[in-house]
Amino acid sequence: MIIAGDIGGTKTVLALYSLEAGKMNRVRQAVFPSKGPKTLEEIIEKFLVDEKGLSIEAGCFGVAGAVLGGKCKTTNLPWELDELKLADFVKAKKVKLLNDLEAAAFGMLFLNPTEKIHLNPDGKINNSGNIAVIAAGTGLGEAILFWDGEKYHPSASEGGHCDFAPTNNLEIDLFLWLRQHYPDHVSYERILSGPGLFNIFRFLTETGVEKPTEALTLRLKTEPDSSAVVSQMALANSDPAAVATLNLFVSIYGKEASNLSLKCLGTGGVFIGGGIAPKILPFMNNGKFLEGFFAKGRFLGLMKSIPIQVAINPEAPLIGASNYAARLIGI
Repeated sequence: MIIAGDIGGTKTVLALYSLEAGKMNRVRQAVFPSKGPKTLEEIIEKFLVDEKGLSIEAGCFGVAGAVLGGKCKTTNLPWELDELKLADFVKAKKVKLLNDLEAAAFGMLFLNPTEKIHLNPDGKINNSGNIAVIAAGTGLGEAILFWDGEKYHPSASEGGHCDFAPTNNLEIDLFLWLRQHYPDHVSYERILSGPGLFNIFRFLTETGVEKPTEALTLRLKTEPDSSAVVSQMALANSDPAAVATLNLFVSIYGKEASNLSLKCLGTGGVFIGGGIAPKILPFMNNGKFLEGFFAKGRFLGLMKSIPIQVAINPEAPLIGASNYAARLIGI
């Protein structure tokens, strides 16, 4: 038996798996609110309360936060996690903590073909070579799946906080607008995230590049999720400012995905995770993302050969954590 978890600031998903003849079967899964409990162990104890005499071989938890030396102080929770203490608590031989995007990246290797959407028709599927993983959601996550010649290893990154590098006049104006609001540092996360998407909308409308319709303006006054409203109006093609927002968003998304791919020489492909891409697939597929991804001058040929896939299964982090736990014991 192994235990796996996807630990987020809002909810914690835990699951038990049995390993039989090298095949992993999910036995049970449960979702708990993360707010309230003082420790992760408190949630695990509740999850395992009816599992008398259970013997757990290994565990792995994907967690929102930087994992250093087997320990993690969670980003949005007052928890301090420790691999050795967790292993002792569940009486497992080994427990591993992964950054949440490391877990998601590893999980994408195990998704079914129907759970991934291909964006690059000319991409050549390659079962070896490093893979770049990028995920815009609440923030911007980036990770690398490193190929050692035999298998993949997830490697964490905080690349989403790298400096935003504008590539044309409109993006230069966007950078200057953002610098007024974030004078200390303008990162890609200020653009490629839920809040970042609305930053783009504000830039386009406040500087007069685009003018929103009255219908959109009214919805923004009455509905709490401004980015979702803009996305919905864009997908319905009912507001030109919203459409322009998503076009600029996916263009910069493509450029940063290709930046990450170049930095890790991601000939194995690019995986796109996070909550935003699956919701705006028509814009991810309208050519703007690929135009941004290919815009690498002398490396155009390489970029055109790289497969790009959007993961549409939100359980990728849990799938990754469970499969990593199985690897810990040689399965």
